[in-house]
Amino acid sequence: MLLNRSTFPCALAGLLLTLLTAVPCQAATTERPDDEMRQQLLEAINSSDSFQDRFDAEVWLTDMSTRLGRRVEQREEALQILRLVHYEAQRAKLPPELVLALISVESNFDRFAISSAGAQGLMQIMPFWLDEIGRPDDNLFDIATNLRFGCTILNIYLKRERGNMHKALARYNGSVGKHWYPQRVYKALRTTWYTQ
Repeated sequence: MLLNRSTFPCALAGLLLTLLTAVPCQAATTERPDDEMRQQLLEAINSSDSFQDRFDAEVWLTDMSTRLGRRVEQREEALQILRLVHYEAQRAKLPPELVLALISVESNFDRFAISSAGAQGLMQIMPFWLDEIGRPDDNLFDIATNLRFGCTILNIYLKRERGNMHKALARYNGSVGKHWYPQRVYKALRTTWYTQ
């Protein structure tokens, strides 16, 4: 069925009911969602100011929240991540889906992840960046802060590599001249975070 602006509200209501009542494989409860849970996605849609219009927000957030729900148990946190990814990616002139793919490779959406090298958070930001820009008190485990840093850093690398995203991704990972990391990000983009 094709969706357009006139048929979308009915289709969205059905999709939201399915989305919010579906129990993931790892779920420990079969509790049905209450009205508050149902409203979370709608609130996220209404408060997403980086989208061109509400319809775009509904489509993207509904689609991506289904995919992210497998990785982030709490719906509020998942929607916060999606809103902020979209906002920060747009701000840095990056495709939001690519940022989601990068996050899935870097931290699998664990906002408290710490790498063996000491990189922190969703986008695995090295703490030295805080000192580099004179903000030593910023918290890289804060979702908004981490995404702001990560998207800005990737944008900087993209400019340095004259628009070559493959090279920018390798630089982001610290594997300049190698192809394995960009290929992992592109695979995640192609298999999970693609747009329909």
